[in-house]
Amino acid sequence: MAFVVTTLIFAAVGIIASLLVRICFSGGPSANLLHFTLVVTAVVCSWMMWAIVYLAQMKPLIVPILSEGE
Repeated sequence: MAFVVTTLIFAAVGIIASLLVRICFSGGPSANLLHFTLVVTAVVCSWMMWAIVYLAQMKPLIVPILSEGE
């Protein structure tokens, strides 16, 4: 449930950021495309980093081995 909710939050942030860039930085068609591409790339990379860290905690590759004294 938390994964889906946070993914939707990232999508909402991406949509809001895209709209703000479109409104605040209105340049030529190529500048708008560049700004949109940068916003989408930043949001997707941030989401992927969060998703990898989140999913890595669910099933870790290395399991800690406790010794007798611990």
